[in-house]
Amino acid sequence: MSNEKHLAQLWTRDSVLAVENKILQQVMSVRTTEGSQASISFARFLRISGMNSDNYPLFLKMLEIENHWVLDALIGEGDPFLLLSTIPPNDYLTSKCFQLLTRWRAGGIYPKTLAIVLGVLQNTYSSPRDGYKIYPLSVADVDNLGKHLEKEKGQNDPRNRCILDILDRIGVLEGLRWDESMEQVARQALRIRSNFFDNTKALEDCIPQVLLVRGDYRQEETAPKYVFAS
Repeated sequence: MSNEKHLAQLWTRDSVLAVENKILQQVMSVRTTEGSQASISFARFLRISGMNSDNYPLFLKMLEIENHWVLDALIGEGDPFLLLSTIPPNDYLTSKCFQLLTRWRAGGIYPKTLAIVLGVLQNTYSSPRDGYKIYPLSVADVDNLGKHLEKEKGQNDPRNRCILDILDRIGVLEGLRWDESMEQVARQALRIRSNFFDNTKALEDCIPQVLLVRGDYRQEETAPKYVFAS
């Protein structure tokens, strides 16, 4: 057998897909200006291609890229709050959003990216009972949502208002007595809301201090060499 034939047999469909996936992961890591540039182009391609029930997990994957140029390319001129509004609430989508809220530090994520996640959660818990059936969130989930409140900006700040609304809807679950875990979640949601509005109390009084350490999403970004208008 010739060396060429031997190599051809080694390159199965799965091995080729593995290489393609490795290259895509390198692009999406955005560690170099070239990677940032490529990721922006890929995000723009996704936006133009359109989102559907088959490819939305890839859009979610793009949210993990902590680079605002990439997210701007993904969102375009659209409302980030509505980016995932066409996808019906489901366990995978909701759990992924809470994973992202947990991963990001307060202030450590691009505001438009946070708006995308909040849009999903507001849709999921528009009916609190149905939302809890889809994804029975934990007290830790509620804390990682509440940590993104900025008390000094007040309730009229759009992101604060959205987070407070989601917490309020989760709080409706108090007293239904489906299970003790749900009662704890509802009470914690209401406690965070109460501390936000009470000038004599701080969020630190109800959310673990370690979660409230603030970050700055701009510090870890790798800028592209060129930025083109969409």
